[in-house]
Amino acid sequence: MKKIGTLLIAAAVICQAFSQEKAPGAREEKNASRGLSMLETLEGTSVQYEKRVQNEKPSQDYYNDYNVLHRHQDYTEKTRRRRAGNFRGHWSGFEFGFNNYTYLRSMELPDDISYMSLITSKSNSFNFNISQLNMGITRRLGFVTGIGLNCNNYRFEGSNNITIGPGRVISELIPESGSAVKRSKFSTLYLNIPALLELQIPAGYSRSLNIAAGVIGGIKLNATTKIVYENKETVKANGDFNLNLFRGGFTARVGYENFMLYGTYYATPWFRELKGPNGRNPEPFEIGLAFTFNN
Repeated sequence: MKKIGTLLIAAAVICQAFSQEKAPGAREEKNASRGLSMLETLEGTSVQYEKRVQNEKPSQDYYNDYNVLHRHQDYTEKTRRRRAGNFRGHWSGFEFGFNNYTYLRSMELPDDISYMSLITSKSNSFNFNISQLNMGITRRLGFVTGIGLNCNNYRFEGSNNITIGPGRVISELIPESGSAVKRSKFSTLYLNIPALLELQIPAGYSRSLNIAAGVIGGIKLNATTKIVYENKETVKANGDFNLNLFRGGFTARVGYENFMLYGTYYATPWFRELKGPNGRNPEPFEIGLAFTFNN
């Protein structure tokens, strides 16, 4: 009797062991997050539950991979910032150009202000851009601003100048001296502040083609008129000349390395409303060459 009982127990153990193996055509699915395992065979489906350690610590390999990833991310961010910090715009330096102005976007002035006509080749601008601030987005793209002095000389075509006439309006000034007029001009001095977006395109080893555009604002510092007679007599006059304190416009420049071609157009009213030449308001512009310090 004991032998029979022993044989029955052994048979049960062997059957249980064979039941744990996958049968042909069996399919097993696991849910690792919950510790479940489902075995589907021709005889039916069985579900097993595997106890998992809830607060199991990650392996040392996990920590090594984590540290390598974050070091790479830090390196990439530092590299990007370093390259952006290497951006250098093209604003500070010297500029020389020519002045003129339009009226209603035409170079032809109305007859009643024809005395404002200029000799463009002798109407010069001299600019000294003192300093600049660079704000790089990348190594070759960024914003540039700074401070500069803008001196404009408007050389009149006729033997006249301008003055404040009746009604506080700018009017023609005809010299009373008996001597002939040699030259006559109107000069302004502004403090300029630009806001430019500059793109630098590689053009050879450590060289670049530079393109910048943006807006520019100016604060009037001084305005004068000057008449020089043939007998070398000189008459100067400082004044307000009804000029607005602030002016603003658009500027653009393109060039290779430190040599640039620039142009600036001032869109805001130059003179106070209805106080310009015979109540009109010409719009000044300048075009010229720049040599920049690239600092």
